[in-house]
Amino acid sequence: MLPKTRLSLYYLVTYLTLTGLGLMIAPASTLKMLFASREYDDAMPRFVGILMLALGLVVSQIVRFRVSQLYPITVMIRSIIWLYVLWLYFHTGETFFAAVLGVLGLGILLTASTYLMERGKAQ
Repeated sequence: MLPKTRLSLYYLVTYLTLTGLGLMIAPASTLKMLFASREYDDAMPRFVGILMLALGLVVSQIVRFRVSQLYPITVMIRSIIWLYVLWLYFHTGETFFAAVLGVLGLGILLTASTYLMERGKAQ
């Protein structure tokens, strides 16, 4: 059943939903809390916020219904996103992306390590 892996996905659900809501409701403040070094028009952060909230709700249902077959894909998808955000960070120098790399990286490590540990025990 992968209970620890499932538990690690609560971190993903939490940062997706809270950051998504923050970007939707108060984009400038949320970006400032995430160390953004630039000012942004609020339309794009609000759009990103609703997408993050939607993803958070989808992942919450994966956790709720214990769809353990999808746990590994959450690591793979986040790894691709992490690599692209790394490129964005080097391309722009925007400190916001460094914060995103840290949050995303921690979640990837939590889920991947617990998944590998639990999968190893099951075999």
